[in-house]
Amino acid sequence: MNILHPDATPAKCRETYSKADYAFPTPTFHTAQELAEMSLAQTREAYERSKSALEASLDTLARSFDSLSHGASVLNRKIIDIAQRNVNSGFDLAKSLTTAKNLAEVVELRAAYWRKQLDALVAQAGEVRELSAKVAGDMTAPIKAHVNRSMDKLRDELSHRD
Repeated sequence: MNILHPDATPAKCRETYSKADYAFPTPTFHTAQELAEMSLAQTREAYERSKSALEASLDTLARSFDSLSHGASVLNRKIIDIAQRNVNSGFDLAKSLTTAKNLAEVVELRAAYWRKQLDALVAQAGEVRELSAKVAGDMTAPIKAHVNRSMDKLRDELSHRD
């Protein structure tokens, strides 16, 4: 009994099978060799594409890390500069306090110092924020460019298939 043809008997199936003319050529050494060569060529092409894509990705990461390294160095110098300015400001306060003649003058010098220092701290925080944003943008720029190039290339490949 056949599931697709319930009325088919084993004898009918053998008879149908023997009459069938299959269009599959008998593989010869020549066609097998051609198949192997074609498979090898396709494998080599896929390997080269993968290798190129990996090299491009590694190059992108290297440029991104270079930007990060440079940006971190710039950011560290900025932080050191800010710290130096704050220390100098503290020493300026100490010098001015040594010349104060009375307690009221000391209080006035300290109040002026803290007003000036708080304004400076707000400005310094803005400098660090802007520089950090620039470093982050510089670091991600190579990755964004690589992704955009890859997407453009994929779009081109897909449009040529249509």
